[in-house]
Amino acid sequence: MTCRRDEMICTAGEAVQLIRNGDTVVCGGFVGAAHPEALTAALERRFLAENNPQDLTLVYGAGQGDGKTRGLNHLAHERLIKRIIGGHWGLAPGLGNLAIENKIEAYNFPQGVICQMMRDIAAGRPGCITHVGLGTFVDPENDGGRLNEKTTEALVERIELEGKDWLFYKSFPVNVGLIRATSVDPFGNLSMEEEAIFGEVLAIAQAVRNSGGIVMAQVKKLRDTPISPQAVSVPGILVDRVVVAEADEHDQTFAEKMNPSYFTSGESKEGELEKLPMNERRIIAARACDELRAGDVANLGIGMPEGIARIAAERGLLESVTLTVESGPIGGMPAGGLSFGASVHPRAIVDQPAQFDFYDGGGLDFGALGAAQVDASGDLNVSKFGTRLAGVGGFVSISQNAKRLIFCGTMTSGGLVTKAEKGKLIIENEGRVKKFVKAVDQISFNGALAVKSGRPVLLVTERAVFRLVEEGLELIEIAPGIDLQHHILDQMEFRPVMKEVREMSANLFEEEVS
Repeated sequence: MTCRRDEMICTAGEAVQLIRNGDTVVCGGFVGAAHPEALTAALERRFLAENNPQDLTLVYGAGQGDGKTRGLNHLAHERLIKRIIGGHWGLAPGLGNLAIENKIEAYNFPQGVICQMMRDIAAGRPGCITHVGLGTFVDPENDGGRLNEKTTEALVERIELEGKDWLFYKSFPVNVGLIRATSVDPFGNLSMEEEAIFGEVLAIAQAVRNSGGIVMAQVKKLRDTPISPQAVSVPGILVDRVVVAEADEHDQTFAEKMNPSYFTSGESKEGELEKLPMNERRIIAARACDELRAGDVANLGIGMPEGIARIAAERGLLESVTLTVESGPIGGMPAGGLSFGASVHPRAIVDQPAQFDFYDGGGLDFGALGAAQVDASGDLNVSKFGTRLAGVGGFVSISQNAKRLIFCGTMTSGGLVTKAEKGKLIIENEGRVKKFVKAVDQISFNGALAVKSGRPVLLVTERAVFRLVEEGLELIEIAPGIDLQHHILDQMEFRPVMKEVREMSANLFEEEVS
């Protein structure tokens, strides 16, 4: 048996020596799942020791980091990075600071678009044509996805095809691919049997190979026998270097070293889940869960919407709905925190570009996402707030395409303290920051386009529920115990539409009832 793999194996330090000044580097992973930690850490060590390489363009779809030092935080160095084209920035605050301080060129494109672009680059197509991003800050009629003054080049255009407006995201060569797998066989084939997701490893490898670049793969173990052909995630013909990672650089997620339930079948049992305490998060999740219907295929976003899965489990709904994650898992119970992207006992896992194809075409019946700022027209911002850069991630694809949409968030933030008692809500301390504002800082979701599409959109808070209508944002429910003027209208910088306002169910504010 010819062992091509022997020619590929090297240390992480040796691999990153092949990265040149000015290269475009694309990195796979989702939070911590399938992120090549050994390679990004080695690249940082090389830069700190040699002051090289410099002026890299970094491309990535999903956010990759722990908010501190791991993941793409390794690359948050001035001069190392010249330009970033990223989907989600919040988990790598060092990169965000470089953008906010105008030290790098910075773009924020939808996560799904970026991973789909890898396929377009691989195929030699001029770019990705999609409706995703229309009407948002990514649209050239607004900012074109540019995040600061230093960023001037237009990488996305608005075009017309067959009487419709589309966005055209331009292709570009990618020189280095950093990916991760579980195993490599003697032919250099990669398999993902213990990874929580596949991500976009194949698309990255094909794009880099067809750009004439170098694909570097981090693995956990070497196999002496060939991988079954149907289990190969990336064929060896696409791989140039293989690095066997140290144990502490190949954790399954940034929260867990290994959780077999993320890649095995089974059933999530209610008793296995920690019950959400009675607080504003539980109230919001429970009210949002009221909108789930039997047979729904759903996506629940990171943060506040994660709680909906817990409530669904308490109500015995997990058998009648299918929860999905944009990273690829279908079915099971989506994980939260730094394990977000994985699912407990998924029924299937597809690659990330394919998952976004399904989302973009309207495959989701139900989407629940976070809400940070909202204005009178129903525009939402989840991506940029003053000096804080979060990025949109998968938000745009989900919010523009789910058949029914729920936004989840508290009415105010910054010190909000609430208590539910005897079926009523008590605001013990009001938040300092009003989230219902005159104009959002950045348009991540376009309310007018959503109304035009005819899709139902609700915004659920702990004390009120709103729906998006042609006239703007309409208040339709108020929590028992809440004063309309003091607790709602006085906390908004605009007056909502009000017609028939009913009371939220008292059950939502009872400890023993979901």
